[in-house]
Amino acid sequence: MNRPSSISRRQWIGSGLATCGFLAAGGLGLAQAADVPALKGYTRPGPVTESGRAPGLQSRLVSGGPGGEMTFAVVFAKGDEVLSGLTEFAERGNFSSGYFTAIGALQRARFGWFDRERKAYRDIPINEQVELISLIGNVALVNGTPQIHAHGAVGFQDGRMSGGHLLEAVAWPTVEIFFKTWPTPLIKEHDDETDLYLFDLKE
Repeated sequence: MNRPSSISRRQWIGSGLATCGFLAAGGLGLAQAADVPALKGYTRPGPVTESGRAPGLQSRLVSGGPGGEMTFAVVFAKGDEVLSGLTEFAERGNFSSGYFTAIGALQRARFGWFDRERKAYRDIPINEQVELISLIGNVALVNGTPQIHAHGAVGFQDGRMSGGHLLEAVAWPTVEIFFKTWPTPLIKEHDDETDLYLFDLKE
């Protein structure tokens, strides 16, 4: 696309942001383009691309069913990043559908609240030790690759709570997960209205 000479670069970028959201496809998206700056305090939807952030992750198959379903225990060590680790775990297992639940504790985290107008998550940073009261989520295929979607709630030392869509979570001392998968693939397709990938259960 050629930039019109009659408007400034800032105006051109602003008009592009107004009409273009993030489109995650094979690890690439419009948000990665050099001319599309990040929204301050917001995180655009997209695939997890950072790897190696959960070196202490351990997993064990604890149950298998006749239909091919499997249940794993997945445990994170101190300093492991949960979303990155879960993504790598799902990719290594080539999981095409499943869900998980977890409890534990975190030294820091970042949740999000989806802003319909901006088509991005407003960041909710957590910068202190908290109890991971609940973490629930699923895995499905996006462009043929397993993608994790999770929501969580955390508790502070005075009993207050916070949470939302999981963007980042660093375990301390641990996060304990039970992860169940099925052999039947579930697919998420791009939704133009939100720029999110949503379940499409039509065959």
